[in-house]
Amino acid sequence: AWGEWFDTDINTEVPGHNYDWQYLENTESGISYEGDSRYYIRKGVDVSQHQGSIDWNRVKAAGYEFAILRIGYRGYGQSGALMVDNTFHDNIRGAREAGLEVGIYIFSQAVNETEALEEAQMVLDNLAGYELDLPVVYDPELIRDAEARTDDVTGEQFTQNTITFCERMKEAGYEPMIYSNMVWEAFLFDMAQLQEYPIWYADYEPIPQTPYDFVFWQHSSTGRVDGITGDVDLDIQFCPRD
Repeated sequence: AWGEWFDTDINTEVPGHNYDWQYLENTESGISYEGDSRYYIRKGVDVSQHQGSIDWNRVKAAGYEFAILRIGYRGYGQSGALMVDNTFHDNIRGAREAGLEVGIYIFSQAVNETEALEEAQMVLDNLAGYELDLPVVYDPELIRDAEARTDDVTGEQFTQNTITFCERMKEAGYEPMIYSNMVWEAFLFDMAQLQEYPIWYADYEPIPQTPYDFVFWQHSSTGRVDGITGDVDLDIQFCPRD
């Protein structure tokens, strides 16, 4: 991860995925997963204001079926101001009108449960009037390359903040999901406490490294998609066959 090697023990009490990587092909032309009678995949993107104005009809025509949109973020400076992503409302209207399924995420910098609830309320306030097809994702980011207000947040607190947010989403009638990566799963999240929530797993290696269950895989941060200017995150959803 991040160009370094990490060792950790696998928690055998946490459910693992049962995808079969012999069916996965990851080439310059894209990802395919064919031959598994249990699962098929769908392609998607996740975006924020960093992508600017998006032509969602062209994204749809390029073969993308879903989008996970940043609804907002908390700054990682000491003030920790909560901000709405300034393209969110345009993106959710545009993506839905183009026929893509939509989920949302919030970039968290919560240092305790109270702040996690503040983030949840901001999400609920800005979702009013919109329908979602996919989950509401909690992205409890650690900042690796700069000083941040979350630098001293323990793994226990990291986990409790996540549970607090996810439970508030459930109370409001939304399906929560957790954004994660192998380092967080190994050293921060108490995975045993998070088993009921689906995982959106980020890993830019050719094959996902996690042994644990996940539903979405963010496999690139440097994708190129017609209708989006510059780099964009690319995602795969693993869907069970009927």
